[in-house]
Amino acid sequence: MASPEIETLTQALSRLPGLGPRSARRAVLHLLKRREGAMEPLLRALEAVNERLVTCHLCGNVDTVDPCGICADPRRDPRALCVVEDVSDLWALDKSRLFPGRFHVLGGRLSALDGVRPEDLTIDALVARVEAGGIDEVVLAMNATLEGQTTAHYLAERLERFPIRLTQLAHGVPVGGELDYLDEGTLAQALRARRPVG
Repeated sequence: MASPEIETLTQALSRLPGLGPRSARRAVLHLLKRREGAMEPLLRALEAVNERLVTCHLCGNVDTVDPCGICADPRRDPRALCVVEDVSDLWALDKSRLFPGRFHVLGGRLSALDGVRPEDLTIDALVARVEAGGIDEVVLAMNATLEGQTTAHYLAERLERFPIRLTQLAHGVPVGGELDYLDEGTLAQALRARRPVG
């Protein structure tokens, strides 16, 4: 039987996505066996991120700098804005390197069942960004779920008064699918085939 500290570490790791109790136990054993090569670098990395972690005031991404690396990148097209539900969706799209513009993270999606209302998301900040001008296209990259499509419809209504091209992801994203689980080929097809809303 392991010490309480090791059990606490195992339990903490088992709460991470994709790690159950057995996987967490294997990860802890790996870290213990390779203390200098695995555990200590992991501890330093966790401490560094923990000390510097911030939310980007422009887009809502999480990074160690504000504005985040994406917003600060001068190669990004400031006229194109991709709206996503969560940071994991932003990272999935950014990893594909297919969208040349900037992002806006809503912080979730509208859901009557979960009590998530428009004021619980960063929708007003999105409208303010578009209202400030300089944006020609807004891509609504919501997950292909009922709540995601409801959110996209609500955003389309809020943004229809602005002189922008409003598009959303097209075929390629399966119904019920979530962006951070899709492969790059599927994401590429969805971005290339985006279409106007309404």
